[in-house]
Amino acid sequence: MTNNGMTHWTVTFQDAPEMARIRADRPRRDAHIAFVRAHPELQIGGALAMRPEQDFPGAIWNVEAASRDEVERLILRDPYYVASLRRYQITRWGRLPARDVPVA
Repeated sequence: MTNNGMTHWTVTFQDAPEMARIRADRPRRDAHIAFVRAHPELQIGGALAMRPEQDFPGAIWNVEAASRDEVERLILRDPYYVASLRRYQITRWGRLPARDVPVA
């Protein structure tokens, strides 16, 4: 948990091959990007590929939120989330400061 009472979470998505057509839908992609930009708690995210030029078999997010339920609500509202095509795992993690900051 951070000093502000929030917890760091990583969400790992595994996508079915058919998810490629969802990503190719330009209006849906634009809605997904707008969604991500409107949620500063989603600190970083991106597609995962095992090798260059491969279709993305998944994605990863780092989220700062008070609870796992809050993270899950964020996932379910994302325009890219399609239950039949995208599975996810939510993991809580600790974070070591990169600077000289006291570790709690």
